[in-house]
Amino acid sequence: MALGSARTTPAGDGRDSASSSGTAEPVAGPPHVAGSPGSAAAPGRKPPRLQAGDRVRIVSPSSPPNRDHTAAGVEVLTSWGLQVEVGQHVFDQWGFMAGRDEDRIADLNDAVRDPGVRAIFATRGGKGAYRIVDDIDTEALHADPKPIVGFSDTTHMLLLWARTGITALHGPMINWSSEWCGPASEEALRAALMTTDDVVLHVDANEASAAVTVDGTASGVLLGGNLDAVRTEAGAGIPNLHGAILFLEHQRGTGIGEVDRALTQLMRTGALNSIAGIVLGCFVNFEQDLEDETLGGWGVIDVLRDRLGRLGVPVLGGIPAGHRSHPPTIPLSTHATIDTRLGTLTVEAAVC
Repeated sequence: MALGSARTTPAGDGRDSASSSGTAEPVAGPPHVAGSPGSAAAPGRKPPRLQAGDRVRIVSPSSPPNRDHTAAGVEVLTSWGLQVEVGQHVFDQWGFMAGRDEDRIADLNDAVRDPGVRAIFATRGGKGAYRIVDDIDTEALHADPKPIVGFSDTTHMLLLWARTGITALHGPMINWSSEWCGPASEEALRAALMTTDDVVLHVDANEASAAVTVDGTASGVLLGGNLDAVRTEAGAGIPNLHGAILFLEHQRGTGIGEVDRALTQLMRTGALNSIAGIVLGCFVNFEQDLEDETLGGWGVIDVLRDRLGRLGVPVLGGIPAGHRSHPPTIPLSTHATIDTRLGTLTVEAAVC
């Protein structure tokens, strides 16, 4: 397998007032019935790329961010010439969440409904996005598409954007620090929002999931994010995965059993019955399980191989995205191709 560093391939830089790379549903409808026959997942509509002078909004749909780190994130966006606005309740705290449900969703819907706001950024993950995702104004989002950026618990929003037929970005949080996001992450985020270049990511052999590979190539719409969030949306808000490439990453909570339960639930619902391929990002902090004698010598890699190997589709492991430092930005709800021989994930831009 050929390995290398991330690069981009130019695909033009025109900016249109509206564009569509596929047929989008008018608004987010009922959850896809997993395993049911139907048409393949369609690419989402692409919002216009950001330009200097555009207004963007920062929100906290999950847990509260650090004020200093958020200020650093604002500084990054401002350096690109963007006009950055901070939601009214971004720094609220109610238990483990950034304010009450009604306040967090009010901030998010204010950004969705404001025609002058051209992109939405989540401050951090944590917990709580799943409590408000069903209250997003999908009619307003469909009428005025704009990308949302985030990962981890923000996956609930990324999946909702997919159901609404709009592209999104699995990328760094605005709870920014130089230790977490260096110059390469900053430039990848900027390029994903302000150019129409394809994104090409290469396998990192040092990632644990690189050991999980089922040879082959596959193309389809790229969907997914955090494994726990994807599992939580099964039966509630998971988009159509028929013919799609599913991206998964995860941070250890209770151990390898949580990964087994999540993948098994997705398999039992039929959600994975007709996918085209799997991309695995970072599965972090599972090293301690290798010393647990009660697990019979199994680690997270054994679970991933056992569950995903049964699907009969190409699996590309080792993509360096997820809960790790210096993350890339990955367009979602756009067309993607995986090639295990080259060790590459190639994704069309999320903006036009």
